[in-house]
Amino acid sequence: MTATIINGKEIAAKKRMEIAEEVSRIKKLGVTPGLAVILVGNNHASRTYVTNKEKACQELGMNSVLIEMPEGVSEEELLSKIEDLNLDDNIHGILVQLPIPKHIDEKKVIESISPNKDVDGFHPINIGRMMTGQNAFLPCTPYGIMVLLEETGISIAGKNVVVVGRSNIVGKPVGQLFLNQHATVTYCHSKTKDLKFHTNQADILIAAVGIPNFIKAEHVKDGAVVIDVGINRNEAGKLCGDVAFDEVCEKAGYITPVPKGVGPMTITMLMYNTLKSAAESLEHY
Repeated sequence: MTATIINGKEIAAKKRMEIAEEVSRIKKLGVTPGLAVILVGNNHASRTYVTNKEKACQELGMNSVLIEMPEGVSEEELLSKIEDLNLDDNIHGILVQLPIPKHIDEKKVIESISPNKDVDGFHPINIGRMMTGQNAFLPCTPYGIMVLLEETGISIAGKNVVVVGRSNIVGKPVGQLFLNQHATVTYCHSKTKDLKFHTNQADILIAAVGIPNFIKAEHVKDGAVVIDVGINRNEAGKLCGDVAFDEVCEKAGYITPVPKGVGPMTITMLMYNTLKSAAESLEHY
């Protein structure tokens, strides 16, 4: 068996076309979706991510605002800037690029963003709404995974889903999204006993541990759907995921590659959330 490749780059391009059409439509109603990104310090990886977000906004006809603050900025000053953006009607999404310097309380920063502009989906109110199945901004990477499966025609209801990883950004929320769609969900992590036993039950296996090539063929049931969330560098410096792609590919039914798998969907869903926020600001949308 050779797995069918789920091409995230192609699916993201399709979704971006749909977003661009909707952006054009609401601009005619007088609203241009606006995303503000705050970058603290000069982390090279963070700057790359921010540049990619700016580029996506421009391509889709959205307004992009970059606010750069020095490494030594005070927590008070950062929170004050966020409050200004909360009150700005031209800004529909606010994102503080993580990580931020250690002298600033990350939890306090996330909670200071208005839940109605929290397009990252990290605010406790949005997480709570997601948990209870209410309308919410969903975290972008987990949301992107669900869209990948939907676009590929993979059904979720009744499936056994195993999530390897329990981060607040991916592991925990993606499991909840599957539960919301009537899957049976198991979370595995560093304290799990007999990992292979659990992963071999998975119809859909989510690898989100941040360890290169951690999931091997022995962890995967024949014909399973394998979603690789990892972005790592191997010993040769080559980009790779959490899944040993070549060997798992011979056993899985579907698999996402790294790159061009889950990655392109993350910024795409950020753009979608910003569009959604702008649309909800229109009374008669």
